[in-house]
Amino acid sequence: MKAGISLLFFMLIFSVLILAQTIQDTTVVTLKTVNGGAYTGQIIFESPDSVKINTKDFGIVTIAQKNIIRENLVTIETMDGNEFLGEIVSEDSNSVKLKTIKFGEITITKSDIKKRSQVVPQQIKDGKYWFPNPQSTRYFWSPNGYGLKKGEGYYQNIWVLWNQFSYGVSDNFSIGGGIIPTFLFGAPTPVFATMKFSIPVKENKVNIAGGAILGYVIGESEAGLGILYGLSTFGSPDANVTIGMGYAFAGGEWAQAPMININGMFRVSSRGYFITENYILSADGEGVVLLSFGGRSIIKKVALDYGLFIPVSADLDRFIAIPWFGFTLPFGNTK
Repeated sequence: MKAGISLLFFMLIFSVLILAQTIQDTTVVTLKTVNGGAYTGQIIFESPDSVKINTKDFGIVTIAQKNIIRENLVTIETMDGNEFLGEIVSEDSNSVKLKTIKFGEITITKSDIKKRSQVVPQQIKDGKYWFPNPQSTRYFWSPNGYGLKKGEGYYQNIWVLWNQFSYGVSDNFSIGGGIIPTFLFGAPTPVFATMKFSIPVKENKVNIAGGAILGYVIGESEAGLGILYGLSTFGSPDANVTIGMGYAFAGGEWAQAPMININGMFRVSSRGYFITENYILSADGEGVVLLSFGGRSIIKKVALDYGLFIPVSADLDRFIAIPWFGFTLPFGNTK
């Protein structure tokens, strides 16, 4: 009797398992690909690398995850510092259900959400999420034609002493200020203010900008100094070239020749950039070219910059390379 009951129970469980395996999700979805294709059908298998979909027109098709355009893709940062990338499956007033490649479907309580950001298709490269550039408006030091959005800001530090804040008053105008605290060593102290107007001529392709850096050295006579500049940037925030020109003044006198500036920034990975920032300077009939090469690494949301500045002049009889190190910390309505 007991053996019969056990056999019956086993057959019941076995039948349920078989039935569960044969029932497929009949939800019809449409997957769009980066090459312009679209496949409509039922998903029969999904892994971190690929999706297998049973379509009416093409039969069973396997699509690499990196080739699928996720139109409802978001990143969600939680209060405990975790960050999740996925598609929103459903949402109500209390929670968000997210379909991630790495963790499957997860439900996040809205009270645990610190920040949610929409992800555009251009941020997905070969199936990986390319983090936003925390310092897309500047190279190492020189600005480009892109401007801070309203409410965005950043703090930049260079070799500990250079301290600068910038803030977007509107989508086209930003202001800032900073200090080099040499008073700590008993020396005169430079302070400065910045302003910048940026105008998109063609979105994410051509931007122009103009602005000023106005400084004063506390503890010095005739201590006013600064630069007025204009520039044009060609390319996207992730890959661009900038050509600019500026006139400097100090002690009540303007420079006799403009400073020419040619810069470039190119993304090389999901968290890395190659940067070059170069100046053509002229004073008293003598010219100096200042070249630089280096990179930017994104660590969480902080941009870490590093490189070498190399002066080139007919008067220099040896090779000089000046190391560069700085970081940028965004704040406000950051991406």
